[in-house]
Amino acid sequence: MIHIHTLANGLTILIEEMADVRSASFSLMMPAGSLYEEPGTNGTAAALADWITRGAGQYSNRGLSSALDRLGVQRDEQVGWNFLNFTGAMLADNLLPALRIYSEILTQSHLDESQFEPVMAGLEQGLLAQEDDLQRKTVVELRKRCYDMPWGRPSDGALEELEAITGEHVRRHYRRGVVPQGAILGIAGNVHARQVIAELESLLGSWKGTAPEQPLRVPAVGGKLHIEHHSAQTHLAWAYPAVSSSHPDYYAAWAATSILGGGSSSRLFTEVRENRGLVYTVYASLNTLKTEGRTIVYAGTTTERAQETWNVTLGELRRLAATITDEELERCKVRAKSSLIMQQESTGSRASSIARDWFHLGRVTTMDEIRQRVEELTVEQVSAYARAYPPENMTVVTIGVAPVGE
Repeated sequence: MIHIHTLANGLTILIEEMADVRSASFSLMMPAGSLYEEPGTNGTAAALADWITRGAGQYSNRGLSSALDRLGVQRDEQVGWNFLNFTGAMLADNLLPALRIYSEILTQSHLDESQFEPVMAGLEQGLLAQEDDLQRKTVVELRKRCYDMPWGRPSDGALEELEAITGEHVRRHYRRGVVPQGAILGIAGNVHARQVIAELESLLGSWKGTAPEQPLRVPAVGGKLHIEHHSAQTHLAWAYPAVSSSHPDYYAAWAATSILGGGSSSRLFTEVRENRGLVYTVYASLNTLKTEGRTIVYAGTTTERAQETWNVTLGELRRLAATITDEELERCKVRAKSSLIMQQESTGSRASSIARDWFHLGRVTTMDEIRQRVEELTVEQVSAYARAYPPENMTVVTIGVAPVGE
């Protein structure tokens, strides 16, 4: 059973009691993602994700880390396009003490100026390292072009904009986005919902702030981009329209993408890598925003085999709708069931899932509902989806010695 409670200030709390586990986890999503950065300061949200935990309330930078370590909190801070997300997993008995510490992070972060330079230096080093990861760079550039801005903005930041970011930019982002209205807190584990809600009312009931307004859209560039890079490898990425996670055909879209490129038995892996030996990596993924989605396909190959990889991969994309088999769909369902079993045993997965569901769907889907939706899929449904969302109107990014394509 999912317990749903909204504080008067707008914070939505979702709690799933799991009596058969010893742990508890939380996922706290605040409307402070990269969408809300000021123009020309891409990286502000990523800087805040680090800076915000370097001292808060009664805790110094080191004291804060030590306090969470003593509670055994396995934690992370992640930046997305919509949200800045805190996640934590611990023994269930330590959930409430951990939430007390995080309430100070939310409402009393020091944002100490002496810590700002180390934060930005770390962010720069991370982005420099990513410049050498051409597979990742290809997909980042693809997203910049296939989605309207600022939804295409890199959540990790952009090297060329870091110098423009000041401490005050980050503080404004904190004040604008680390607010209760529009924030979602998912909790799962061996907890008592009423007790947790009462504690959160006490800790965060006086927290104030309204959600930031949605930014204006700048239409996607689309088209094809080649980035010249002299190496023995060529990187190819395609994106074309798909459905959002709230669409009635979402599960058919998931199955079609999984059959196409979701594992070692997928079409792309079997034909492009195993049978022809064209690539070292190839995959397809379903990437969804709240109101739209994209199928994203990536292939990494050698310069000599880049054109053949292009031809064979596009051929597989184009023939998918007419050739899906019962056997392929059944394999897809088995993988989904295995994943669901693992999620059911993980408080971290459940906490994150229920928070994401609330944002995308306005409700929480149960494991049984997901299992039923997957089990009910037919080849006809998946094929119909693939026909309705063919590989057309594609955005393409290639990185290598020379352009590749039709």
